[in-house]
Amino acid sequence: MNNKILLDNLRCIPDWPIKGVNFRDVTTMFKSAECVKEIEKELYDLYKDKGITKIVGIESRGFVMSSALAIELGAGIVLCRKPGKLPCETVQQSYAKEYGIDTIEIHKDAINENDIVLLHDDLLATGGTMKAACDLVKKFNPKKIYVNFLIELVNEGLNGRDAFDDDVEVTSLLQI
Repeated sequence: MNNKILLDNLRCIPDWPIKGVNFRDVTTMFKSAECVKEIEKELYDLYKDKGITKIVGIESRGFVMSSALAIELGAGIVLCRKPGKLPCETVQQSYAKEYGIDTIEIHKDAINENDIVLLHDDLLATGGTMKAACDLVKKFNPKKIYVNFLIELVNEGLNGRDAFDDDVEVTSLLQI
């Protein structure tokens, strides 16, 4: 993997949204065609032999690369969104955040037991949102679940990877 291209296109914003937090802004990665191609290539190489049938993109930065990867893998795309954003009947999952309770949802008919699902988002910190998304997908009893992040924060003591059950394979392109 060409980590240099990814790292060179990743912006770090100190003390945002609060003092002491170094926000990793992936939008600068997405604006570089070379970087987007590298991300898509690396994701494809990770998942080309896994039989992925659906990719669940987590709102909203997870939508970007899940769409590109779905085209390459010949998979469908499922949107995981905040309540009230999807027009048909949904299945929901609530979870605790540091400042309260949040909820995510997907369409009730989005996934079935024959699917092999990849959940994708931009960044793994504490793992709360993706763990909730993973639990939500498990309600559909798919054959297998994979989880992927562009970036995993490993040196900040957040231990986000620990949130996931052993039967879920978790990967990240960059560990920072």
